[in-house]
Amino acid sequence: MILGFKTELKLNNRQRTQLAQHAGVARHAWNWGLGLTKQILDHNQKNPEDKIKFPSGIDLHKWLVGIVKPKNPWYYESSKCAPQFALRQLREAWNRCFKKTSKAPKFKKKGRNDSFTLDGTIKVVDHFKIQVPKIGILRTYERLPQGYKPKNVTISRKAESWFISYKIEVEPLYTPKSVDRIGVDLGVKTLAYLSTGIIFEGAKAYKSYEKRLSRLQWLNRNKIIGSNNWKKAQLKIAKLVAVHFPN
Repeated sequence: MILGFKTELKLNNRQRTQLAQHAGVARHAWNWGLGLTKQILDHNQKNPEDKIKFPSGIDLHKWLVGIVKPKNPWYYESSKCAPQFALRQLREAWNRCFKKTSKAPKFKKKGRNDSFTLDGTIKVVDHFKIQVPKIGILRTYERLPQGYKPKNVTISRKAESWFISYKIEVEPLYTPKSVDRIGVDLGVKTLAYLSTGIIFEGAKAYKSYEKRLSRLQWLNRNKIIGSNNWKKAQLKIAKLVAVHFPN
């Protein structure tokens, strides 16, 4: 059974800079690949008798290494995995688009859904440390699952916080049922009352955070988009959403 694990990273300033650089490289590779593939699609649409083969993720990465990297030496300051996975994910996005299961991929903007993926030498060092390629050892606030070696990790940012996530394969745990059937009574004061006597309290704190979010959005309504005050307000909103509304 495959389980996903995600936790916040405890970083110093140097590590924050490194993660931002990797995310920037991945974003640049994605946008370059997206621009190129859009040009190929436009060409094929206008020239049905002289179509260009739509590139695979491997093709895109080969072209990136041969054309883009020599003109942008800052690529070599980050792991080669970051642009490689970005182009692979771009190709998967186009596949979903061609199958009509999702819309066409869009260009990425700095600071919005920043993320990158790494593989290679990844090792859980101890309960609160994980080693990743190029960047080194990263600390976490939460205990890491022990006894597992992730094949790859994805590092992403929400507001000012960075998170690491990966998948682990575990043996499913089967437990005997205490009862065959159970009744659930949904209420107002309590979220749910089970026939076994277990009570689930309502999420009262959620409502207070929802009111706070609504007020922040209301106070931000008349600020000039792009101004310093607008950016500060957007950061407060992003922090509140990241912590109390993760999904």
